[in-house]
Parts: sequence; C-alpha cells; structure tokens
Amino acid sequence: MNKEEGITTVYDGPSHVVILGAGASIASTLHNPEPSGKTLPSMDNLVQVVGLDGIDEVAELVRVDNNFEAVFSSLYSRNSHVPVIERIERQVREYFQGLHLPPTPTIYDYLALSLRPKDLIATFNWDPFLVEAVVRNRHVAEMPRIAFLHGNVAIEFSEATGRTGPPDAISMTTHHYYAPTRLLYPIAQKDSQDPFIRLEWAQLDAWLKGSKRVTIFGYGAPETDVKAVDLMSKAWGDPDTRDMEQVEIIDIQSEDAVCRRWERFICRDHVDYCTDYFEAATLKATEEGA
Repeated sequence: MNKEEGITTVYDGPSHVVILGAGASIASTLHNPEPSGKTLPSMDNLVQVVGLDGIDEVAELVRVDNNFEAVFSSLYSRNSHVPVIERIERQVREYFQGLHLPPTPTIYDYLALSLRPKDLIATFNWDPFLVEAVVRNRHVAEMPRIAFLHGNVAIEFSEATGRTGPPDAISMTTHHYYAPTRLLYPIAQKDSQDPFIRLEWAQLDAWLKGSKRVTIFGYGAPETDVKAVDLMSKAWGDPDTRDMEQVEIIDIQSEDAVCRRWERFICRDHVDYCTDYFEAATLKATEEGA
C-alpha cells in the first residue's frame, strides 16, 4: 500500500501505550508558554514553584530532601489529618487548576491526534493540559483512552458509578456532583488505597500487557516512584519475551542513563531514544512507512 493508505488503514490488534511525566508538560510549554505565565513544576522544584516553602513544616523537611513526594510522605506518616496536610493539598490543587494550554497547537494536541482509540495515554501529571488537548480535538478525530495515575485537576470521579466527569458536573446516574480526584497520598499507596487511582492503574496494567509499543515521555522514574515502576514492570513482564515490542524513550537525560533506568522494559536493542517529541514522531512515521 502507499503512504496515504497506510495512514488511513487501522488494523485490529495490539495498542500503543504512552506514559507521560512532568517533562512532557514542561516540554509542551517551551515554545507555547502557559497563558498566565505560570511555571510548570517538577517534583524537585514544586515546593518552591507552588510556594509551599512558606510552610514551616515543609521548609524543615526540604532541608533534607527537596523532592515533593518524599516531603509529603514524611509529613503524612506523622499525622495524616493535621491542618498542614489540608493546606498543602489545597495550595497544590489551586496552583494546577490555574494552568491552561495556550490557544496555539502544542505537543499534547499533536500527541492526542497521533494516536488511535485503542491506544492509551497514561499520565502522572496533575495539570489539565492533556484533558484540554483531548477536549478541543475530539471533533477532529476519535481520541485515545487516558489513565490518570496520580489524579488530575480536570477530572472528577463518582465512586458509586465508577465514572468520571469534568469539574462541577452532576452524574446523570446518581444526580450528585462528581468528587475531585485525590492528588496527594503517600508514595506506597498509589495503586491500592484510592478507588479512582486503583481503576486507573488497572487500566494501565491491562494495556501494557497487550501493547506492542510503549513510549515513555518525560518521566524519570524517580526513586520516590519505585512502587509505580514495579507495577508497570510487572504488567510488562520479562523483556526477553518482548522480542517483537519496541520501547521508545523521550528524555533530555543521556541515552545511557535513561536506558539503564528502563532496562527492565527493554529487550536487547529494541529501544528508540530521542530528546525531542517531534524527532520521535518523525522516527515512528519512518518506521511505519518502512
């Protein structure tokens, strides 16, 4: 078939899974700044960007470890119901709710339009960028599935129905408002304690088991996320049995560093490494055309 036929022909079968970390959202605003001028934080500078270092208990812990997830887990282990926890949760949610995509096309728009309904984007990010990209492009093409592995400010959840909706929406089944998805919880509880998070991880687990291509974009698999990486590795299985699958990594860290980090997923030389999303997209198109 020619190139045009190859693009328009969709076959049944294995899917493509894309896993997004903070680096993906940061990259999406490099050439298309966030309209209000806000900075996209990573876990290593979130305390400062969101202004949490003004909280005495947080400032004390940051002197030992600047990673936000480690700081929050330490505070939570002391007492999960103290007012400082509520203040942190409120401040983080308000900051991310104030973020929005610019009106011009971004990486997230291209990503949403490049995938099929049988593909899955699994994001660790709290910002609303991916949701906004999907909503504003769904009239153009059918959108991929999305899993919010850490919750999201643009998605709310009904535990009674197991369904999601936008903020301030009312469930047609229960006639009650959906509840905001929880953003903050101890690292070790990511997959099991919260009903919404449990469903999202189950979705990623199912897609990883059946996928033929996995893209890891801007997710550094930090030491604080050992539990998350273990869950993904278990779903992916022994890489030596994945001799027909391809892993693609988009990251600004060195190729050696990221390949070592993700060696549990890579079968021999079945890996593509890029530092730029559009370079990766070109590579994927070239491979499929071949």
